[in-house]
Amino acid sequence: MTVLFFILTETLSKIKPCSTVQPTCPGPKVISKLWILSLRHKLQANRCCNLFKDDPCYKCAEGWELHGGKCYYFSNNKSSWNKSRDECRAKGGDLVKIDSSTEQRRLRDVMTEAEDKFWIGLTDSAVEGRWVWVDGSSLNESLRFWSGKEPDNWKGHNGEYPDGEDCAKMGEQGGAKDLKCWFDAFCSNPHRSICEKAAVKGQF
Repeated sequence: MTVLFFILTETLSKIKPCSTVQPTCPGPKVISKLWILSLRHKLQANRCCNLFKDDPCYKCAEGWELHGGKCYYFSNNKSSWNKSRDECRAKGGDLVKIDSSTEQRRLRDVMTEAEDKFWIGLTDSAVEGRWVWVDGSSLNESLRFWSGKEPDNWKGHNGEYPDGEDCAKMGEQGGAKDLKCWFDAFCSNPHRSICEKAAVKGQF
């Protein structure tokens, strides 16, 4: 667009004033062609945005990572599930909702360290056994990535946690080596978290 603007400016500076009796004046024709060219450039750029969601057409704020039209923030500090969600909301997002195996794989691939355990936006605190995402939607039975016998709603060695484990995290000791790496956990436990929000499409 900058190049087109420069060409248009240079062209206009060289066009002599036209009288009403000069039908062959080149000025309007040149301007028309340049205008059409600029529109084509804009349409082509927008078409690229639609085809490649990870290209510069989509943007995330500093500190967030872009994947598939979404922005992800991996916190460094550890907090309870509720506090982690508050922190995500304060950043304009929410705890992550995982909508596909592709998204699960992308998040899993980030978890390479021994202590990579992250809260995700899934809980059954309202009704035991009914897992719900932070947007109110129920967990899709075909998109369950629980590890082993999870969720087990463990209540402690001596029943010291009567409410059991009502919040979901992903990753465990040694990192997440398998797609099935969700665990239910005590919501008060401090863990890192993954925030999510929609990427912003750039303007041309």
